[in-house]
Amino acid sequence: MQLYAERPIRRTVQLVSDLLALLLVVVAVWLGTTVYDEVMKLRAPGDGLVGAGTGLTGTFDSAANSADGIPLIGDALAKALHGGSGVGTQLADAGRWQIDAVESLAWWMAAIIIALPLLALVVTWLPLRWNFTRRASAAARLRDLGDEGLDILALRALATQPLRRLASVGEVATGWRARDKDVIKKLAGHELARHGLVT
Repeated sequence: MQLYAERPIRRTVQLVSDLLALLLVVVAVWLGTTVYDEVMKLRAPGDGLVGAGTGLTGTFDSAANSADGIPLIGDALAKALHGGSGVGTQLADAGRWQIDAVESLAWWMAAIIIALPLLALVVTWLPLRWNFTRRASAAARLRDLGDEGLDILALRALATQPLRRLASVGEVATGWRARDKDVIKKLAGHELARHGLVT
């Protein structure tokens, strides 16, 4: 498998693009986790509400249990105090709702920050690299076949010439038909160069 070009300039460009893609992934993951951590700090008020609500519920329940033993008014007082513990429960529930909302927001923000650059790479960089690897590997296999492979590469070089250039390369086509090794090698070299390979 031909992952990189054999020609130095093209190989350098590919290496730089691969490093930039890797850097983009690293920065996206770092930024996503940093944003996640920062947004999660917003859950502190929710934690405070849960703690306050739980403490309030415990205080009112404890007072209600103590008041239950008071003669004559104990039952009514205990019932009133138990009503206060319901407020503490509502306060704790509001804190839990806020915590859930902050956690959901943090997760989605991090996911979007990481996913957008990755999606951009999948749509742009990855197909380019895949196409290069596939085509260069096929060209390298043909090159390795020897004269037969070079002949196919030369034919491909002739077939992919623009029409305006075909008129000026008539002698080259004649040389290919006559199986002139120099012409075939030159044409094959041209096709290999298009794929970043050397003869």
